[in-house]
Amino acid sequence: MQPQGGENERGPTDEEAFQLAAAYVSDAQFARNIPFQTARRCIWYYRLYTRWVTWGPMYVFLALNLALAFLETPAKPQLESPLWVTMLLESLCLVAFSSRLVHLAKFTERSVFWKDPKNICVLVTIILTVIDMVIYVALTHSGYYIVRWSRALRPLFVINFSESRQLRRSFRNIRRTLPEILGVLVLFLFSIAIFSLMAFKLFGKRHLITGEGKPYFQNYFNIFFELYVLVTTSNSPDVMMPAYNSSSWYAIFFIIYIVVNTYLFMSIFLAVVYNNYRKHLKNEVRNSVFSKRRTMAKAFGILRERLGEGWAVSQQSWMQLVGMAVPSMSQAQRLLLWQVSDEEHTGHIGKQAFVRLTDLLNIEVIETRGRQHPLQSCAPRVYSSAASQALRHVVHHRFFRYFFDGVILLNAGFIAGDEASLAIRQAEWLFLGLYVLEILLKLYTYEPQTFFSRSNFWNWFDVMIVISALLATIIVHSTTTSTQILDFLLILRVLRLLRIVESFERFRVVIHTMINIGPTMVTYAGLIMVFYYTFAILGMELFQGKIRFFPAGSADAQPFCGNPLLNGSKFYNEKYCKNNFNDLSSSFVLLVELTVVNQWHVLASGFVAVTNVGARVYFILFHMIVVILVINIFIAFILEAFILEYTLDKGETESAIEKKIQELGLGIAEEDVAGNGMVLVDNMETQDQEPSGVEASKPADSRIMFKISDRRYRTVDTLLQRMFEEELAPEYEGPYDDHEDIDVRPQQLTLDNLV
Repeated sequence: MQPQGGENERGPTDEEAFQLAAAYVSDAQFARNIPFQTARRCIWYYRLYTRWVTWGPMYVFLALNLALAFLETPAKPQLESPLWVTMLLESLCLVAFSSRLVHLAKFTERSVFWKDPKNICVLVTIILTVIDMVIYVALTHSGYYIVRWSRALRPLFVINFSESRQLRRSFRNIRRTLPEILGVLVLFLFSIAIFSLMAFKLFGKRHLITGEGKPYFQNYFNIFFELYVLVTTSNSPDVMMPAYNSSSWYAIFFIIYIVVNTYLFMSIFLAVVYNNYRKHLKNEVRNSVFSKRRTMAKAFGILRERLGEGWAVSQQSWMQLVGMAVPSMSQAQRLLLWQVSDEEHTGHIGKQAFVRLTDLLNIEVIETRGRQHPLQSCAPRVYSSAASQALRHVVHHRFFRYFFDGVILLNAGFIAGDEASLAIRQAEWLFLGLYVLEILLKLYTYEPQTFFSRSNFWNWFDVMIVISALLATIIVHSTTTSTQILDFLLILRVLRLLRIVESFERFRVVIHTMINIGPTMVTYAGLIMVFYYTFAILGMELFQGKIRFFPAGSADAQPFCGNPLLNGSKFYNEKYCKNNFNDLSSSFVLLVELTVVNQWHVLASGFVAVTNVGARVYFILFHMIVVILVINIFIAFILEAFILEYTLDKGETESAIEKKIQELGLGIAEEDVAGNGMVLVDNMETQDQEPSGVEASKPADSRIMFKISDRRYRTVDTLLQRMFEEELAPEYEGPYDDHEDIDVRPQQLTLDNLV
């Protein structure tokens, strides 16, 4: 780094320079786009802002704020809390949100802070919530009923804090997609309206009667709703039967309607929704990648030195930077990534290789140190004996795994048998003995710390399931066990069958693919939960107490779900009384049932009966927003991500890391079952001093081995970037703002702008 005092001379701003560069690297790695001032105090506040000790509690307060609806009226009697308790908890959440906002303002320029819509939205939501709390408390103590309308605003906190950038990106893309799909939606509704008019003219005057004895297709708005439900197939063939019973020719009308609206329009709608959403998502990912590259270019401009004929970053500066940006990364992993970056072995790297650092950091690499088995140290003669070696050879052999796979399948047949049978109960102890023996043999063969390393999910899974099954079997034979606990423990025994997944390559590929796209699925699950929460709050305010559920034998049981208006309704006849909006958990269950869409029109009819026909608007809006829009985007995105991970080879960055691991002789063989294939071929120096490279003479317990994790990606952005990798030029950094200076020269970094 060339400071102000001269070339290759360390200046007084070295530490601050590395702190600033490390902040840029961390931003680029996690795709953060939080503008911060570069004064030393601001950098300190910003690095504190991005640490888990400050953002971790935010997730706790966000979850608590949402969970308050379980305790507030309406709520289950055993959970409902006094008003002062919920108000106190909500006040604590608002204080935490305000503190986070103040913390953000500490390192952000005032003009930038007040122009950010996220900050304005959070601040306005806090103010509105406080006003609503004051009015609600005052009127409640005065004996008046008032709606807590600010509860529906709580998801805004989840969306607008900086920690929720993936969720915010999804909402932003949905918002941008809506205008483009509006034309198809209008045309779809127009088609239903036309068919509804034809049905009204065709069947309205024929005085047909439904199976429930009600007039058939004699009200246009009822016809429109019934045909809208038919698009979801929930009321098929019931809606057609009165006309079909009258004349077989009428079936043609419904067949044409289903082909046009269910198969044609719904398919077009799905295609348009996802195509436009993918376009906006690609733009978001492209902008994120360009922003990441520009941020890394800033870090390069801070640390660059005049080396040779151009500007570069030395190995010493690079290692120090990565150590500050990712303190948890070992010296060995840093050296490995440096070897990948310094392809020419010059001891320094240029801008393009430096910018690629964040891609390297976001590939999950497993590092394992080769260790000697404890028995080898305690009893070397016994552990190295011919009998011991023969036993370990048996455990290593693939037929050992095949044998226990057969045991699992045989056990499956016994689990499906009659629990009352004495032979089956005794066989259970035999299977448990075999499973325990398998674990003990593996622990005898493989080094325990390697066997139980963090990356060996299946080993942990095997041991936990066997221990749980052993405890379950012991407790099952106890006569004091309650029925519910007994059922739960029996399920644990069934889970042993999942171990068979490990034995088949295709099964493992599917599981690993699901693991890789899991973070993205969590993001979309969060998106769905935001809509669920909002509709649940609205549903409770609109329909609470209208339908009630009374357990069998209840002393205060009332007929017709507690509402005479449901007398003779299909809702009551189908025993749907427990599907209500009387508390948050019941509301969530009901919304899940509406998402599945089967019988959703029957559920809607119950609330229409106890209120008015306007209740249909609530259920249609939920179906259109959640089922047609969000769920379709979720399914289409998961399909594309799954196909990408399931069929394509590793990306460019992964291939580079894997190639370097093999070149250095630090690879992990895939045949070793116990350690997920961990066989050391060579070793690497991992002491605090600067490593000199790869050596082959270290003792066995200092050996290091590497493997790209099955999870592969550390962040969601890495997977998204992988999806559009072929459409992103590797060197292009995107357009710049006129005022943006990405090449921050070291001589420009002075005490004036760091203090």
